[in-house]
Amino acid sequence: MFDPKEVYEKAKTSPFYMRLLNWSLGRMIPFNKPHGFKVVAIEDYSVKTIIPYRKSNFNHIRGLHACALATISEFTTGFLLVSKLDAKKYRLIMQRLEMDYHYQGKMDAFAEFRISEEWLNEKIYIPLKSNDAVVVPCQVKITDEKGNLLTTGNIYWQIKDWNKVKTKA
Repeated sequence: MFDPKEVYEKAKTSPFYMRLLNWSLGRMIPFNKPHGFKVVAIEDYSVKTIIPYRKSNFNHIRGLHACALATISEFTTGFLLVSKLDAKKYRLIMQRLEMDYHYQGKMDAFAEFRISEEWLNEKIYIPLKSNDAVVVPCQVKITDEKGNLLTTGNIYWQIKDWNKVKTKA
C-alpha cells in the first residue's frame, strides 16, 4: 500500500523515492504537472523545488511567467506544511498570496522554504489551543541557477482543526 509519509521520509535520502514522490505529486496535483515542478531536496524542516526554464513556464518575452513563479511559491510552502501537519487533524487553505518580483527569470529557478519545530509551535500549535483558526505567513524566495533573487513570495495559509470546520452537507 502507498504511504505518502513513508515515501516523503525515504525521499530525503533515496533518489528512487524522490522520483516516486515527484511522480506521485504530478498525479495528485494535476494542475501543476504541465509546469514540470519537482521537489529536489527535502530536509526535516525545509524543502527545495525547481521550476524549469521551458516553454510551458514562459511569459511573452521568454522569461519565467509571474503566475508560474507564484504557483511554485504556493506549492513549495503548502507541500512542507502538509508534510509536517497531520492532514487528518488540520485543514489548510491558502488565504492570500503576495509576490514581489525582483529579477527576470531566464534559466531554471529554485524555490526554498524553511521552518522549524519552534515555528510550528509558535505559529500553529499554541495559537490553535485558544483560536478556531490561525493564518500563518510563509515566506519563500526563488533564485535562479546563478543565485539571482527572482521573487519573494508571502503565502498566507489558514490552518484549522477539522473539528472546527463548518461546512454545509
